[in-house]
Amino acid sequence: MTKKIATAGWGLYPVVTATVRRARYRRDLRDGTETTVLAQGNCRSYGDACLHDSVVSTLPLKHLLSFDAARGLLRAEAGVTIEEIIRFAVPRGFFPPVTPGTKFTTLGGCIAADVHGKNHHADGSIAAFIRDLDMVLADGTAVRCSRRERPDLFWATLGGMGLTGFVYAATVQLKKIGSAYIKQRVIKTTDFAETCRVFAETQSQYTYSAAWIDCLKKGRRLGRGLVLLGEHADGVEAGKDPLQLHAEGKFDVPLFFPGFALNTWSMGLFNRAFYHRQLRRERAGLVHYDPYFYPLDAIHRWNRIYGRKGFLQYQVVVPYRDGEAIMADLLSRIAARGIPSLLTVLKSFGPQSEGLLSFPTAGYTLALDIPLRDGSLIPFLRELNKTVVQAQGRVYLAKDAILESEDFAAMYPHLDQFKAVKRKYDPQHRFRSRLSDRLGIT
Repeated sequence: MTKKIATAGWGLYPVVTATVRRARYRRDLRDGTETTVLAQGNCRSYGDACLHDSVVSTLPLKHLLSFDAARGLLRAEAGVTIEEIIRFAVPRGFFPPVTPGTKFTTLGGCIAADVHGKNHHADGSIAAFIRDLDMVLADGTAVRCSRRERPDLFWATLGGMGLTGFVYAATVQLKKIGSAYIKQRVIKTTDFAETCRVFAETQSQYTYSAAWIDCLKKGRRLGRGLVLLGEHADGVEAGKDPLQLHAEGKFDVPLFFPGFALNTWSMGLFNRAFYHRQLRRERAGLVHYDPYFYPLDAIHRWNRIYGRKGFLQYQVVVPYRDGEAIMADLLSRIAARGIPSLLTVLKSFGPQSEGLLSFPTAGYTLALDIPLRDGSLIPFLRELNKTVVQAQGRVYLAKDAILESEDFAAMYPHLDQFKAVKRKYDPQHRFRSRLSDRLGIT
């Protein structure tokens, strides 16, 4: 059964009217008659990576297929969400090994984006924990790939944005935990140099780290923020009911906010209140995994806060070499423009995976949510992209809607190798997206 619906990523821009076919069984991935097609999950990527004129929704493929409790190996279909994995795993003393900032992404989507989390500096991306992939290729052939079996397909698919074939199922190594709680340490910083220094001094001591940045501050207070460090608590530290699951979100945004609601003045007030809610330089405490990893999931449809025009999530990474100075320059230009980002996050990355189009590489990464207000924003961000290219950094494809093909080619050194693998397994170029067409990934 197919139908046409208007679809968008979580940023609500752009919007594409697509023919949607739902896959309920593996055979449904082989039975399509579309000339070109894209697998689509829960549309939690931000730009146009999940968009195409013809898509196959994998959301009905949401079965947990097997679990090896002794080794923590879970095999699940691609449409299973991180939230569903958590509800199964936490009561058994396990947790996803890597998680993005929302638990409503699908396993297939996490694989396509080779997602990273607050622990990349310690553990790497999701690719490090995927044991094998069951796929359906462009000609309908069902294959399995791994580090030993069809490794070229395996590493092209991890981070390949769904362009190599349908992922039907995957085996993932879960993390053993003693409780559902995180021992959190929050350090208040006065400027960007101190924020980077705290990362350098603490990242070897903590599995999880990220910093909220006040993106509107300039001059001596440029880059001030709150560094959030974390480690899993054991059962004794957690106390009563140590493996407690999260509750459903309590709030909802039923309507789109007016376009003027998020502006420099309102966000300045929010940032000031958020920064000064912590009076001391440091505090420590125990926090449940849900508000630690997924603070915005408590608000259903929070993307409507940005209005009907939507927003861009802009995320870049630059290598540690000169990375602090380059990030300070980007922040300075963003602050000078008065961009009212609701959530500006800085993280540090460890070594990159072998995924041919994987985003993370050793360095600093900065992510901002930017409301779409006028036509001058996209040219401004493209100017920033030129600086990122010169620094040998890159833009995250799972959040991109504005990158130009020549900058993309300069950012991803294994692009030609990826294209060769894609031609091998998809010679008719069946798997396409708005992102792949925009960037010329053929």
